[in-house]
Amino acid sequence: MKKNFPVSIEFIYQIFSLIVIIIIVHAAYVAVIRPNADAILARQAAALLEDNKSPVTERSVFVLIRDYEQETCFILMFWALAIMAFKGVMTVRHRALLNQDLVPLAEGMRVLPEDTRDVSRQIQALPPHQRNALLPRALLAALHRFSTTRNIQDAASATHAYCNAEAERLESELSMIRYIAWAIPSVGFIGTVRGIGQALGQAHKAIEGDIFDVTTSLGVAFNSTLIALLISIVLMFLLHQLQSLQEHYVLDTEAYCEEKLTRHLHTQ
Repeated sequence: MKKNFPVSIEFIYQIFSLIVIIIIVHAAYVAVIRPNADAILARQAAALLEDNKSPVTERSVFVLIRDYEQETCFILMFWALAIMAFKGVMTVRHRALLNQDLVPLAEGMRVLPEDTRDVSRQIQALPPHQRNALLPRALLAALHRFSTTRNIQDAASATHAYCNAEAERLESELSMIRYIAWAIPSVGFIGTVRGIGQALGQAHKAIEGDIFDVTTSLGVAFNSTLIALLISIVLMFLLHQLQSLQEHYVLDTEAYCEEKLTRHLHTQ
């Protein structure tokens, strides 16, 4: 069970978002992108037949993204963005707790082991979705450890351990996004191999003077790689921004515990 949000909810969100993205992207390709790309390619083929001279090739985004590999890359990209949006929203919501005074202690006030129950009441009064965030859990762990061992170092170690565990968990949960970011260029290379294979299969037409099908197949090869690499660059940038947000959240949480609680602890 995930601490910050039930695993089942996030899993259902990921599956549902993937299904919705597949439907929307495929509908856009069927209704808009491929019909326009096919029309442009048909005009280019007709112009080539009418004029033996090399016609001016019409550059179009529709032709650039028309193939199945590009469609797959866009589906994976939007899915990764949906997952990152979910994790980013959850991190921002939990980070908002850092702006609240969960441990209302005046400057110079001491917290003895006998006082930990009173201090923890406000934290335990938080709504369940907030109480399961990192900050309340780290504070409660420190208070419980201090009440049990009457040792300030043990309380600080409990906070540090919770923050380290949370950092490792957040890092591991980014593995799916990293896999998608790796898979997108691989899909692009598949399109490259497919396009080059098609071009080689039509080499006899180029010898006869008909180079349109060969150039179209080579366009599949280069376009799929281009789109995949561009998407991968954008996705990796956003992934590093999300990772930075999560790392700062964990570090700020540990600093909050030190500032608001640990330095007020006294054994007598």
